Amino acid sequence: MNEMMEFSNSYADVARAESYATLEFPNTYYLAYRDLPRIIAGRCKGRKAMDFGCGTGRSTRFLKDLNFDVVGVDISAKMIEQAGQIDSMGDYRLIQEADFTDFQKNIFDLVLCVFTFDNIPTGKDKLKNLIELKQLLNYTGKIVMVVSNPEIYSNEWASFSTREFPDNWKKKSGERVLISMTDVPDKRPVEDVMFSQECYRKLFRRAGLKVTVHHQPLGNYNEGINWLNETRIAPWSIYVLEEDREFHPFRYLHRL
Repeated sequence: MNEMMEFSNSYADVARAESYATLEFPNTYYLAYRDLPRIIAGRCKGRKAMDFGCGTGRSTRFLKDLNFDVVGVDISAKMIEQAGQIDSMGDYRLIQEADFTDFQKNIFDLVLCVFTFDNIPTGKDKLKNLIELKQLLNYTGKIVMVVSNPEIYSNEWASFSTREFPDNWKKKSGERVLISMTDVPDKRPVEDVMFSQECYRKLFRRAGLKVTVHHQPLGNYNEGINWLNETRIAPWSIYVLEEDREFHPFRYLHRL
């Protein structure tokens, strides 16, 4: 796995934050959220939640609509500012990278991460965040993570275009890729970090987490959306993670 030396987080940009704030659940994004209520209801007990990487609060408001008592956290001050303007009654907090010291451990029933790990640049950074998030979960708590499949960076979609970035085809896990969002006013390409399903599963094991659900949503023709590749290729992976109580950290020390 290649670790990138530099990575530009597109969502720390003021214009990007303002553009992203207008986005709800159109087209390909709909697939990222469509099945979450069923998945969360079937796996999560309790109503106390954190939305990690909340951005402008779209997924935080989504959890509020599911009757969760939720706090949204993000490292982008501009995104947090936009979230508060949209939802003045919401609980949105600015944090430093992988710093959850303001939160009590073992209290959350659910930590939701929608696209957040697409923008955490290195495997070590991803691992650090997962370990810290695991410590926030109560005994039955779950992490629900939505991440981009590598295929999203080499195909055309109802909400995205990659045809201008042929180099994406050559990229490996841990390397930067570019993608354009077609549902927002700001058309500048977004920088993500490609990460394969195999690499994610290795990461989960190293963090002492086990996968209880791996769901890859596909579009249906009866949904009234002009799908491109969404009916045959899953753009997203949805993972439900819980603490692996048989985890032995010394087994993985030599690999970090």
